[in-house]
Amino acid sequence: MISRRDFLQAGMAASAIVGASGFGNWSRLAAQQALTQDQLLQFDTFGNVSLIHITDTHAQMKPTWFREPEINIGVGANRGVPPHITGVDFLKKYNVEAGSARAYALTYQDFVSLAKGYGKMGGLDRCATVVNAIRSDRPEALLLDGGDTWQGSYTALKTEGRDMIKVMNAMGFEAMTSHWEFTLGLDRVTEIVENEMNFPFLGANIFDTEWDERAYPAYEMFERGGVRIAVIGQAFPYLPIANPSWLFPGLSFGVREDNMASLVEEVRAAGADLVVCLSHNGFDVDRKMVANVPGIDVVLTGHTHDALPEPLLVGKTLVIASGSNGKFVTRLDLDVQGGEVRGFKHKLIPVFSDVIAPAPDIAAIIDAERAPFEAEMAEVIGHTDSLLYRRGNFNGTWDDLICDALLSERDADIALSPGFRWGPSLLPGDAITREDIFNATSMSYPNAYRNEMTGEFLKVVLEDVADNLFNPDPYYQQGGDMVRVGGMGYRIDVTRPQGSRISDMTLLKTGEAIDPATTYIVAGWASVNEGTEGPPIWDVVESHIRKAGTVTIEPNTSVQVTGA
Repeated sequence: MISRRDFLQAGMAASAIVGASGFGNWSRLAAQQALTQDQLLQFDTFGNVSLIHITDTHAQMKPTWFREPEINIGVGANRGVPPHITGVDFLKKYNVEAGSARAYALTYQDFVSLAKGYGKMGGLDRCATVVNAIRSDRPEALLLDGGDTWQGSYTALKTEGRDMIKVMNAMGFEAMTSHWEFTLGLDRVTEIVENEMNFPFLGANIFDTEWDERAYPAYEMFERGGVRIAVIGQAFPYLPIANPSWLFPGLSFGVREDNMASLVEEVRAAGADLVVCLSHNGFDVDRKMVANVPGIDVVLTGHTHDALPEPLLVGKTLVIASGSNGKFVTRLDLDVQGGEVRGFKHKLIPVFSDVIAPAPDIAAIIDAERAPFEAEMAEVIGHTDSLLYRRGNFNGTWDDLICDALLSERDADIALSPGFRWGPSLLPGDAITREDIFNATSMSYPNAYRNEMTGEFLKVVLEDVADNLFNPDPYYQQGGDMVRVGGMGYRIDVTRPQGSRISDMTLLKTGEAIDPATTYIVAGWASVNEGTEGPPIWDVVESHIRKAGTVTIEPNTSVQVTGA
């Protein structure tokens, strides 16, 4: 009973108006005329329960551009299956017409030309309009947030997440889980949870190491439509590996399969008719976990930023992926009878900011939170001739720019930039404002280090990160995308075992092979080590862009990938 009509009519209408070519000549007005808010929100109400899911907003309160990845490699059993398909393969899999509005929202292809036609996406005031429309149809719809919500913008950094909490409270979120939230520091998280937020902060897999007990509630029980719903929160399992553990001392995480299994039994015994896992595990980790843990009806997955127009069925469990940056809101209607899901309808709703009207009350809160910082954020630092984006397994042009800045401003041989998935895009010709720079760099451990590393140690670093991404067991995939490199090239075979994936490391400025015994000057940022010294990365990038005036990022061919 999967609904494939989500936004298909809008995409077909757009294609009928503009024909088969000339995408770059579409006007914003034509796109708006082709799409309507009613089309985007149309849904045939079904069953007795509605879930609304938003995840990985990364504090983006205003509409943005966000290009989906060109490369998203799956390994082992996950090779070539959703979400590890992109471009033409994705369009074919989900019957999406090339050049349509759905294609723009869901893939990277023709991104610049389609973006000029369809405009930006997201904006929490627009998301609020979607939520309000669902609730007007299904008043008891349950609104859930998948985490990575309080970090990723200038204002979230300056207010330590206060701006996002005010918006979330006003939108009426009813539970959330977490990941980057903890990079605000444990004291700040505690302050928010105890004094500022109006809904549960769930973490079934977060334990206090001193007392060996849960540090946060594991689940919340709701009754909606005559159905008892258990929402179990699963925080990012690998926080102490991916982020600085000194920011949240005394906490341990992990997938904790046995813990999840016992909780499912517990909530079922307590009368739950529907078990929902609100997860920040990442898609492949969730796919493995629910295959091993019976009794979960729905997983609302997060962390890996995947946007899939249909649920994936793992056994009897629906796995729902709702994208990132506020681009999408998921509505899932369920028919729950006798403690079982008898059927469902699903829609991944694309939030086109020029089509969906902002909710006035949420727009007012957003503007008030941004007002003290508008002048600093709006200052134009330079311009870009290139599309600036981040997503991709091996590189993105935003990180190419950051690496260029590290090489020049820190006088380094090699630059390293972490494989973060967050950060909106910019189109060719756009001004680069200070806010744009912070959208790609804002975090609580931003210092740009300058260290000496041997060629041997560099290989160890690359091999370690590669295993986090390409280990065939999802439970060992503990990071983001591959670390980005500047000033150096290499070859990677994603099918090789740990420690033997990386070869042909080359110093680009000389063309010489990286010598294991030679020491190189390496600049990077976002070190998990406490006390890292250096200027904040946003200052490094701003200085570089000011000197360049207009930045141009050449195609990056420094990484040669085999085995994909």
